[in-house]
Amino acid sequence: MTPHPKTQAKICGLGTAEAVDAAIAGGAAYAGFVFYPPSPRHIAPATAAALAARLPGHMKSVAVLVDPTDDALAALLAAFRPDFLQLHGHESPERTAAVKQKTGLGVIKAVPVASAADLDRAQDYSGVADMVLLDAKAPEGMDGALPGGNGLRFDWDLIAQAPTLPPLWILSGGLDAGNVSEAISVTHAALVDVSSGVEDRPGIKSPAKIKAFLAAVAAV
Repeated sequence: MTPHPKTQAKICGLGTAEAVDAAIAGGAAYAGFVFYPPSPRHIAPATAAALAARLPGHMKSVAVLVDPTDDALAALLAAFRPDFLQLHGHESPERTAAVKQKTGLGVIKAVPVASAADLDRAQDYSGVADMVLLDAKAPEGMDGALPGGNGLRFDWDLIAQAPTLPPLWILSGGLDAGNVSEAISVTHAALVDVSSGVEDRPGIKSPAKIKAFLAAVAAV
């Protein structure tokens, strides 16, 4: 029997060299940088480029954007060229495909999940996005809700019970060092994503929490 590959991790919303170095030391596979001004994790493209220069060759950089225009994409890519673009807004499958074609980069599409119907919608991006990120949907009227990084989790049994899922998907939403082992056990996720779960406060990453989260993933 072929053993199941180890679950990989993406640390998202990085903004300092100390946090990036903690992600590298802990064995993260992906480093995410946020370009969305309302988010406390927003950084400038030049800052992301400097931070991404620290990454070893096997570790991939991800630029997180929300409904970017073509002009916004061009401006970003003039200063920072990541390995992946993560689309975290209302991008349709058609827009997702267009972004991939225009940029020539890998694309991750985030889909907010609260029900089985949301997982069905995630299938619309199969064959369009390289990966689909399944994140917790913010409740209607939630104060200060962002497209992601709200520290919310959804019912992981939805994934366990889903008849089909996109070929490559990422589990996100409310993960931290204390629950990621259970999340992987329930969902068999091959890749997990964390942002607020490794922070001391919104936008301020904790190297110690990054280390603990990655150790918990590695121990599964």
